[in-house]
Amino acid sequence: MTIDRRTQARELAMQALCQLDVQGEDIFAWLGRFFREQCDDAMTIQLAEQWTKGAWEKVNCCDEHIERAAAQWKLSRMSQVDRNVLRLAVYQLGYCPDIPGKVIINEAIEMARKYSTEQSPRFINGVLDAVLKQLRPGGAAPSVAASGKEEGKEESGELS
Repeated sequence: MTIDRRTQARELAMQALCQLDVQGEDIFAWLGRFFREQCDDAMTIQLAEQWTKGAWEKVNCCDEHIERAAAQWKLSRMSQVDRNVLRLAVYQLGYCPDIPGKVIINEAIEMARKYSTEQSPRFINGVLDAVLKQLRPGGAAPSVAASGKEEGKEESGELS
């Protein structure tokens, strides 16, 4: 069975985010090597690097959206895998308007099914569904209203 490039890039990015979560930013120096050891496809590695770097740069903003959507759960109580699957997906919902929201959520659910607990897919789905409604009303690309920007201002595609 062949794995889709984007799916593999998401899995690599999630694994890298887990490493960053534990070891801190010093691990950035080693991530290129990690990606190359796991994959030999340049496009997949490029996507994994892009998504990892982007999600980590916006981790505080992503965490705020996760905490609002998962009101009964503190990030520190979530499993490391669930926390980082959510971070990656929230980053993509907020900063990758070319990727449909439903695709992002489905990929996150599949990662949770593959790497986490039996309850994780349902939890991930619930949190991301709430975040999707915040960031992409109607399931569309992030809107000016969703980003908290004034009407008529240029849209940056960033999370608010």
